[in-house]
Amino acid sequence: MDQITPLFENMGGVFVSSTPKIIEALGKIKAFVFDWDGVFNNAVKNENKSSNFNEADSMGTNMLRFSHYLLSNELPKTAIISGERNEFAFYFSEREHFDACYYKVPDKIIALTHFCEQHQLNYNEVCYVFDDVLDLSIAAIAGLRVLINRKANPLFKNYIVKNNLADYITAHESGNFAVRETCELLMGLNGNYDSCMDERKDFTDVYRAYLSLRQAQETNYFTIENNKVKIGSRN
Repeated sequence: MDQITPLFENMGGVFVSSTPKIIEALGKIKAFVFDWDGVFNNAVKNENKSSNFNEADSMGTNMLRFSHYLLSNELPKTAIISGERNEFAFYFSEREHFDACYYKVPDKIIALTHFCEQHQLNYNEVCYVFDDVLDLSIAAIAGLRVLINRKANPLFKNYIVKNNLADYITAHESGNFAVRETCELLMGLNGNYDSCMDERKDFTDVYRAYLSLRQAQETNYFTIENNKVKIGSRN
């Protein structure tokens, strides 16, 4: 555990909050919520107006959930909250069995409040991974905040630090495995990284039990209209 902070700092990560403070906040986390564009990808759209993800980041989210499961014997709640409608976000959420995927969300605090009410969560029990201006309403209240790096917005990063809106800023930029970096960091600070790897490597009964619970989770889709949450659809 003592080597985690210098390991990530030497890579270029920035600990806006102290490591003990991050560990304390992480101990209260029951949900992991991610923005999509600029977090799982570099926000560039394809011809279908969708933006992709990579399998390294996907595995990171899976192992982070397993890390939480080993500590609590419960699945953490998970969600994507995006300002846009994105087919790859729908596919990812369903394939990875996230609890919810919110899309076309102009004011993200409305979606987070709905998510927390649905799962009996307090804001300080949510870890939020984000990259840009639309995310700041959640970053202001979430219990743990990770900003995905982008070298093109130094003033934005300064604003984040000055206003205490993130606890860690990734070394890797958006679209370059920054989600995996985030997941590795949080697993390391959970103190069970090696055991997570061992259990997955050997495909143990413990990992099988976790995977069975994960696979049974259905994904719900929501969107926002007139500042109210309504049930959405992949279609």
